Amino acid sequence: MVSSNDFKNGMTILYDGNIYKIMEFMHVKPGKGGAFVRTKLRNLRTGAVIDYTFNAAEKVEKAVIDKVEMQYLYDDGNALVFMDNDTYEQIELPYSLVEYEKQFLRENQNVNIEKYGNEIIGILLPDKVTLKVVECDPASKGSASSNQMKDAVLETGMTIKVPLFIESGEDIIISTDTGKYSSRA
Repeated sequence: MVSSNDFKNGMTILYDGNIYKIMEFMHVKPGKGGAFVRTKLRNLRTGAVIDYTFNAAEKVEKAVIDKVEMQYLYDDGNALVFMDNDTYEQIELPYSLVEYEKQFLRENQNVNIEKYGNEIIGILLPDKVTLKVVECDPASKGSASSNQMKDAVLETGMTIKVPLFIESGEDIIISTDTGKYSSRA
């Protein structure tokens, strides 16, 4: 059990039968009445974000999330198939669980799978990934503005905005938080 006074960003807790990650928290001590902790929680099963207020020193159960390194093998059309690097056991994650993450995965890439007991919660992506540009307009020379962007299709099928100097066949670095171009690889 953990007290609401000891909350930290990124901590995972069990509350009302759900697993939540604490996105933000703020201790509030009003002039009248008791202190409380205002939080923003993300449900790890559904992805929904809620605001919730805990009483000061309210106890909740801490959720222990295990991270297992697995290799992304392939997309079978309905799910993504991963293999445990230690046991060679293969698991399938349905699109509904990895809808956002699948656009950053290339075959044979290692990722961490988050588990609560035997339940798979999701994929923990690295902050940045390197992907190949497979289609974009040719590079243009002599543009007056340096912040102009064009569309590029990546090897995963994702379309993003890239600077004009990027060409087909180049590897680029993408931020997984924002889904935006970061730099050349």
